Amino acid sequence: MKTFNLLLSSINDVKDFVNIVSKYDFDVDLTSGRYVVDAKSIMGIFSLDLSKPIKVEVHSDDCDGFMDELSKFIVQ
Repeated sequence: MKTFNLLLSSINDVKDFVNIVSKYDFDVDLTSGRYVVDAKSIMGIFSLDLSKPIKVEVHSDDCDGFMDELSKFIVQ
């Protein structure tokens, strides 16, 4: 499992993020505060506070290509 933070600052960012995540078979969860949603659910993502970075948990060890595609959203 890999964990990192990302920032989705616009509706287009959310749409692009969901399109990328949906291409992969493994599960990805987003955590904001006490809420956890499926990263493949656009409605779930819009229920989170998008003004702050969101914690991402990737349930796979083989996700280098996935991480490369998301590099524009990743923050430290």
